[in-house]
Amino acid sequence: MDSIVALAKRRGFIFQSSEIYGGFNGFFDYGPLGSELKKNIRDCWWNDMVRRRDDIVGIETSIIMHPKVWEASGHVAGFSDPLVDCKVSKQRYRADQLFFAPVVIDGKNTGYVSALESENTTAELQSAADSFKRKKALQGTLAPVVAKDMTEATPEEIALIPSPATGNAGDLTPPRAFNMMFQTNVGAMTDAASVAYLRPETAQGMFVDFKNVVDTGRVKLPFGIAQIGKSFRNEITPRNFIFRSREFEQMEMEYFIHEDADWSKCHQEWIEWCRQWLLSVGLPESKLTLYQHKKEKLAFYSKGTTDIMFEYPFGVQELWGIAARGNYDLGQHAQASGKPQEIFDEATKKKFVPHVIEPAVGVDRILLAVLCAGYAEEEVKDEKGNVEKRTVLRLSPRIAPVKVAVLPLLKNKDQLVGRARDLYKKLQRRYAVFYDDGGNIGKRYRRQDEIGTPWCVTIDFDTIEKPGDTFTLRERDSMAQRRITEAELFALLEERVY
Repeated sequence: MDSIVALAKRRGFIFQSSEIYGGFNGFFDYGPLGSELKKNIRDCWWNDMVRRRDDIVGIETSIIMHPKVWEASGHVAGFSDPLVDCKVSKQRYRADQLFFAPVVIDGKNTGYVSALESENTTAELQSAADSFKRKKALQGTLAPVVAKDMTEATPEEIALIPSPATGNAGDLTPPRAFNMMFQTNVGAMTDAASVAYLRPETAQGMFVDFKNVVDTGRVKLPFGIAQIGKSFRNEITPRNFIFRSREFEQMEMEYFIHEDADWSKCHQEWIEWCRQWLLSVGLPESKLTLYQHKKEKLAFYSKGTTDIMFEYPFGVQELWGIAARGNYDLGQHAQASGKPQEIFDEATKKKFVPHVIEPAVGVDRILLAVLCAGYAEEEVKDEKGNVEKRTVLRLSPRIAPVKVAVLPLLKNKDQLVGRARDLYKKLQRRYAVFYDDGGNIGKRYRRQDEIGTPWCVTIDFDTIEKPGDTFTLRERDSMAQRRITEAELFALLEERVY
């Protein structure tokens, strides 16, 4: 993970926000390559989800909405994370990210250890238990630790669990609710009447505009409303680079179905659609798994939720959630606003509130996943047969920030440079391309490998001296080279970049 973060900074993918002032925790800036990569992810999702389907339309709603929207949706009262304070150090922890375990020796509980969530949480707890046993000079067989998070701790256990900050028992408070919405004020006054919120999700915009879309969009059930946009959550402990941040971008879609439709079948179809889409942008199937939420953990209105999980370097984490939400959201807004959110069924001549399937994913989490999946370090031989280290980002051509690098073999040969510039300008009309004539050709290839460019085209002496007007096409992953014409190059791009 450290190597990926370093590459992201070095090559201009991601910077810490406000870095010259020491940074601002939980906020990030996207550099030239990162903003291009992020745009490509958004564009691929929008094209596949909206433009290439006949049953989904797109909208764009405002970040700040009427505060009653968030009251109706339950966010004002219930959008909270359990929070634990250390009374001595004043540090705060999310209760579901702070783990503890009893130290059991010969079947007897002798104390507790704690550790923050990481890819090695259980191992860290086991190590702490071993250390606890040695320091207390306890005899007997130490049982393997059983990790639990602080939401599962009893009041009696909380008093005995040591704080990660101080190492002392009794320093932690019981978990308490902390609302994660960012509050702001609208207008000249800063009183209670001006209070508003930065949206914590984009979904409510689709529900609030449901009737507007139905009345103007010529849509028929089943149909979906999609949106891409910024959301904000006041995370207690932003962590794991851009995985959990306070400002992030979501791609959400609400798929409305008949109240009598087979919601389970529709839910499964969307799970598979989302999984296939992730494969299409380059995530390996071996790193994707499904997690079905247990019924007792679901919200009372939820029929079922399945998460597509991805194996990040810091552990297997949620990437894309697909939820069957019933008609709860539209029903809540109908009740709160007094405006019916119904559709008329021509077959039965009755009105009803549609049910919804909601696939919701974060752009930033997908971007981090493709960086993690694509990053590789390997030993290769240069043109002289010497072994050297190559860092490569194996990004899908669909989302790679640069599709083609155009490289004249020599920068002081006018014929080579002229032909290279001509090709570069033609490619630039349709694709993100890069022109590079600095340094030897091997070093230029390595620079493009590191930023994920799928193809390099070299204009060499064969291009200008031999018939056919061909170039050398070098492929990033295999490093194989072959001759190709301009028409063949454009055909390749047309097939692979869509």
